[in-house]
Amino acid sequence: MPIIEFSFIWILTIDIAAWTLLHLGISTALLSLPADRFTYDTAVTRIHHWEQEGEIWQQIFGIKHWKDRLPDGSSIFRKGFQKKRLSASSEMYLNQFIVESRRAEWTHWLLIPPSLIFFLWNPIWAGWIMVIYALAVNIPFILIQRYNRPRLQRLADRITDVKPKSSS
Repeated sequence: MPIIEFSFIWILTIDIAAWTLLHLGISTALLSLPADRFTYDTAVTRIHHWEQEGEIWQQIFGIKHWKDRLPDGSSIFRKGFQKKRLSASSEMYLNQFIVESRRAEWTHWLLIPPSLIFFLWNPIWAGWIMVIYALAVNIPFILIQRYNRPRLQRLADRITDVKPKSSS
């Protein structure tokens, strides 16, 4: 039994409005943070040994076959980082891509817990649908970041290793 009761049409309207505000609000909030907040991995974004540098996600889900079919959030926000054309020769671009990958992962992690607020006005079954929605919409994007970031890091490391060392 929800804490607040509304008619079905109001519940549907509130759900759509709440998800829209959550997606836009959390995305905008993280986009407004300086890039240096995402320069290093945290306990959340660190790629674990068992992930085999992201390859586990390809083995389990065949991620490289569908990852490019999902929408890119940067097309919605003017401040977003455009990722469609990988500039593999630019260390600066790759490092920025890695930073933005962490930002994107954080965004999608932070979009999951608010699904619990939907239990306030939805029937229990609908609240669970909202939790499932949050997981279904965000986990694929989290996995994409966790698959791509180690590959980008290896590429950036290769470019760094190839650079001529300056003599002192």
